[in-house]
Amino acid sequence: MKTTADKNTAPIQCEAPNNQEQGEQGLALLKYLIIGILFGIVFVKAEIVSWFRIQEMFRLQSFFMYGVIGSAIAVGLVSIQLIKRFNVKALNGEPIKIGKKEFRKGQIIGGFIFGLGWAMTGACPGPLFAQIGSGFTVVAVTLVSALAGTWLYGRFADKLPN
Repeated sequence: MKTTADKNTAPIQCEAPNNQEQGEQGLALLKYLIIGILFGIVFVKAEIVSWFRIQEMFRLQSFFMYGVIGSAIAVGLVSIQLIKRFNVKALNGEPIKIGKKEFRKGQIIGGFIFGLGWAMTGACPGPLFAQIGSGFTVVAVTLVSALAGTWLYGRFADKLPN
């Protein structure tokens, strides 16, 4: 992440690209909605949005969620290695660049807060919309809390131990 020494000169810039295609609007955005809905259906059918499954995981009563998370990590590791080894390009032809990650103590603190919220609410940000779409409307409180937490982090990021 690029930062400036003088906090009054420029905002923090993110290295992640956000190159949305020019002119992509209206019905062209429908593909993202469809993919999101399909992703949510898979989450619901696989029971990984189940509050009970998440509580089983945090109480060490079931391997199910650890298996799901472990499988996702394994697929991610293999995918990243394949992308690097074969110089895979994005759909628009741009090379995929995977930058070096640096460890910061704020990651431990943030991970602890994230895990605590996940254990208390039975939801992490990924399945929130799938849970709400499944009829668990009380999860809207979790969604609002996640948005508030994100806003708070953005507001006070320069004062936190990053």
